[in-house]
Amino acid sequence: MTNTFPDSLIPSYDAARLRTLHQFQIVNTTPEPVFDSYVAWIAQLFNTPIALISLVDADYVWFKAVAGATDIPGLPRNESMCSAAILATEQVIVSDYKPESCRLIKPDVAQAIGLNFYAGVALVAADNSRLGMLAVIDKEVRSVSEVEINVLTRLAGLVSQTIELRYRYLAAEQPGEWEDAQHELARALDDNSALARYLTTRNQRIDLNDPEVAQPIMHRLESVAKVLDRRLQACETRG
Repeated sequence: MTNTFPDSLIPSYDAARLRTLHQFQIVNTTPEPVFDSYVAWIAQLFNTPIALISLVDADYVWFKAVAGATDIPGLPRNESMCSAAILATEQVIVSDYKPESCRLIKPDVAQAIGLNFYAGVALVAADNSRLGMLAVIDKEVRSVSEVEINVLTRLAGLVSQTIELRYRYLAAEQPGEWEDAQHELARALDDNSALARYLTTRNQRIDLNDPEVAQPIMHRLESVAKVLDRRLQACETRG
C-alpha cells in the first residue's frame, strides 16, 4: 500500500494534540504490566521480533511498552517512524523500508537496526487526538493482509481504551482500582498468550489468514473488550 504523509512532521493542530496527550499523564511514566502484556501478545500474533506502544510528545517519542528490545525509552521525534505514522489518515504499512519511504524522518535509526517492515495503527483519544502508535516491526521484508490490518486496528482500539481507563482511575484518585483492572486485563491477556503459544507450537507460526486461527483469536479480543467496556461504563456511572 502507498502511505500518504503531509509536508511537515509538526502539523498545525499539534498543540491541541499535545494538550490531550498530556492530560492522560502517561508520557514518560514507568512500565506497567498491562501494556507490557499487550506488546508481548501482539509480537506473538504477528510473528515479529518487535512490538511497541509509543506516545508522540513534542520533541520525543516515548515507548510506553516494547517487546523485543530493552533499555530503549524512545527516540527523538525526527528519528521515529511513529512520529510520521500518527500523521497519516489510515494505518501505515512499510513493507520494504528505504530512506525514501518517509522523507519526514531521518533514516539513520531504521537503517542501523535493519528495519525493513513497519505496520502501525494510531492510538486515538475520545476527541480524535492521536496519542501515539501501536506498531509491529520486523527486519525481514514482508507483506501484510487485510485480516492482519483489521486485527492490529482492533488491538489499537483496545490499547487506546486501556489508556483512557488508566486515566479515569488515576484522575479519580483510585490507584487501587487501576491495579485491579490491570490484574483482570492481565488474566485475559495471559489466556490470549497461552492460545498464541499453542497455535505457534502446532503450526510453527501464527497465520491470521487461516480462519481456524483467526476465529479464536478474535474471540479472545472480545473478552478483553468486555472487561474494558464494563469498567469504563462503571467509571462513567460513578462520575
